[in-house]
Amino acid sequence: MSGPSTWKIDSSHTNVGFAVRHLMVSTVRGRFTGVAGTLVLDREHPANSHIDVLVDIASVDTDNEMRDNHLRSGDFFEAEKYPHMTFVSTKVEGAGGDRYHVHGDLTIKGVTRAVVLDAEVTGFNRSPYGFNVVGFEAKTKINRGDFGLGWNTALETGGVIVGEEVRITLDIEACEETA
Repeated sequence: MSGPSTWKIDSSHTNVGFAVRHLMVSTVRGRFTGVAGTLVLDREHPANSHIDVLVDIASVDTDNEMRDNHLRSGDFFEAEKYPHMTFVSTKVEGAGGDRYHVHGDLTIKGVTRAVVLDAEVTGFNRSPYGFNVVGFEAKTKINRGDFGLGWNTALETGGVIVGEEVRITLDIEACEETA
């Protein structure tokens, strides 16, 4: 493959996950099931690559309906007013082999901040249905307060209910678009 190619994120084979400390002792994990986006990949010149991702906030899933509803509320994501979070890359840098630093703008709840994804291409293949696929894994950390997700409650024994640092992981599969 030479030159840039365009790929569409396959939401049924993609996971946007997050993890955050709970009660200062454990980790709660969740994911967003509504993910869409496009990647423009240039394997020979990674700096020409670009990614644009749209995540449906209402699709948040932590395996706990009450917690999910709280996350959708004004205390956290305010999903009715801000139905999507987005990531738009601004620069892709090689980091050795199939690893990359993907710089971009993450927008949550109307607040945009620069973040860097540590990413790895996990492979290219051809599906049994005749189309080309590519896989990626990526991770980053954010401070949820930087995005207006500041709800918390102090614990009588010290600390807070929800940690400030959120670890984000992405497992992306995308299909090549054909002309």
